[in-house]
Amino acid sequence: MKPTLFVDFDGTLCHDRFWRSADKKVIRGIQKLLFGVDGSRVDDWMRGRYASEEINRFLAEKLNIPFEKLWGIFVSDCKSMNVSADVLNKIEILRARYNTVLITGNMDCFTRFTIPTLGLDGHFDQIFNSADHGKFKDDDRGKIFMGILDKSNSNIKNSFLIDDSKTTCETFSGLGGKPLRVTNTTPAEYWLDYLNKNTNI
Repeated sequence: MKPTLFVDFDGTLCHDRFWRSADKKVIRGIQKLLFGVDGSRVDDWMRGRYASEEINRFLAEKLNIPFEKLWGIFVSDCKSMNVSADVLNKIEILRARYNTVLITGNMDCFTRFTIPTLGLDGHFDQIFNSADHGKFKDDDRGKIFMGILDKSNSNIKNSFLIDDSKTTCETFSGLGGKPLRVTNTTPAEYWLDYLNKNTNI
């Protein structure tokens, strides 16, 4: 059976942010409300406990902005996230040798707006979004990785993870997998080229 290649999204394939098209003052307000002292609301959103509409209504009320305006910006930005066509092509080539899994800690909007608009489901054999399952990659010492591998009859020892998170890479390594950490000097393109060139691994 094919080994599995897991690929992260945020910080790995894409660096765009929600509400990036809003005014700078609004962006600062959102950052403070969602990512300030208490980030539990974001975690709950990523676990599927909030819908994107609820988050945007909360922000609209706190920032005194019409919900329809904020929601429009949010949806538009979700649909226009940039993922390099070259990167997707490199992943497409690797599908001949690997089961490709896009695995991301993300929100419901990723499944609803980003995946269909960018056609990501056409580039991966499987997509795992935390909001759809209520689980993060690092939960239960990476149990989700093993669950995905069991279903595809893949061996963790022959599988790779491309991810920018040091913690997640350590979790994957602890399971026996091979993490390829994304940094400023080793972006996703670097690791995809590495796998494409080294056909014996």
